[in-house]
Amino acid sequence: MTEKPQGAEPGDDSAAEEAVIKAAEEAAAAGSAGGDELATAKRELAERTGDLQRLQAEYQNYRKRVERDRLTVREIAVSNILESLIPVLDDIGRAREHGEVTGGFKSVAESLETVVAKLGLQQFGKEGEPFDPTMHEALMHSYSSDVTEDTCVQILQPGYRIGERIIRPAMVAVAEPQPGTQTTAAPDADSAKSADADEADGGADS
Repeated sequence: MTEKPQGAEPGDDSAAEEAVIKAAEEAAAAGSAGGDELATAKRELAERTGDLQRLQAEYQNYRKRVERDRLTVREIAVSNILESLIPVLDDIGRAREHGEVTGGFKSVAESLETVVAKLGLQQFGKEGEPFDPTMHEALMHSYSSDVTEDTCVQILQPGYRIGERIIRPAMVAVAEPQPGTQTTAAPDADSAKSADADEADGGADS
């Protein structure tokens, strides 16, 4: 048997209905509050995730910047050391030209040249190569009928570079084409054949 709410008279269901409505409203309010808390928790989680992703990106950028700076400092230090050794390499080159690189001195010279090459120092400048003002410095100038463009005809002092960076340009003597010199192109085969045919026709007509 269903008990009537306390204070309700027999046959009066209004109090029971009010109790049911009140309980439903409380349940709905509780459900609404729980939904708000869940939405708030999701929003906070998204914000924290975004903060973490930004922090991670900043850290990666920091690591790349530190590594880039470290490599730059190393390159500058190596470049300074190699640049200070260039006069020594010049002395070795002059001694080699005079046949004085022999015995133990030869081993020392070759070892030094091997070490600087491993560190990235490259020598450049050869006779006969085209003159390039970005790589060569002209100390002497002349004209020659044997060249068709500005050409390095003598290397007075070799140049050095590290990678693409020029440490010292090559000191060279440059020869330009002789003024007024023109090269006459030889007639091609078709022109020669045409001339021969014309001469043959002329002979037949006569």
